[in-house]
Amino acid sequence: MLNLQAVNHFYGNQHSLWNVDLVLRPGECIGVLGREGMGKTTLVNCIAGHLPVASGRMTWHDIGAPPQDLTPLSAQSRSAIGIGYVPQDKRIFSQLSVEENLHIALAAGKPGANASGGEIYEYFPELYALRQRKGASLSDDDQYQLALARALIVQPRLLILDEPSRGRGPRCLQKLADLLLRLNRDIGLTVLLAEQHLPFIRRVADRFCVLHRGRNVAEGDIMALNEPLLAQWITPDPAP
Repeated sequence: MLNLQAVNHFYGNQHSLWNVDLVLRPGECIGVLGREGMGKTTLVNCIAGHLPVASGRMTWHDIGAPPQDLTPLSAQSRSAIGIGYVPQDKRIFSQLSVEENLHIALAAGKPGANASGGEIYEYFPELYALRQRKGASLSDDDQYQLALARALIVQPRLLILDEPSRGRGPRCLQKLADLLLRLNRDIGLTVLLAEQHLPFIRRVADRFCVLHRGRNVAEGDIMALNEPLLAQWITPDPAP
């Protein structure tokens, strides 16, 4: 579905991603792990089209179509071909109602998406009760649910989540994990997570890759995410 080959990115003169390779197959969930500031958010923003790549290839494989180079496509064009993205800052319309937020997302979505979008409430029943409430009046967890619903209402083939555990309570994380597993089971949704919360990753991910200073230093089946690897690349360094 998605193939990254030797992807590089710079912030000015700072080399932030170094020859990153990643393969994401249909129907799987990959967790991109790493300490704070190691390139996770940069990587998902490059894939979603919000940051340019300096070199390398990002190839999208759609069913029944030839491989497509993502590099020249805008974020909106990537959304139109089936790449959904929920950033850390959620990006909802705070002065519009839940229902209006969803209608706008649907209208801007990919061709062929469900004409009404009403089915989204089957996955987010709490939002149905809040559908006339403005985004600004929702709790932080409900705002995240709305951002997630906005991404899903256009029926993406790949859903990218940047640090979904940040600021979320245990109950919200449990519901999010249940939802991702259900979406994978019901519609075969493919998921890419940039995340640090290990219990959450272990519950929902099939595979992992670890970024360290912008380099992919480890990857494999989620069962191989063992303590020595965590100690080397994930566990924060002790305070001096």
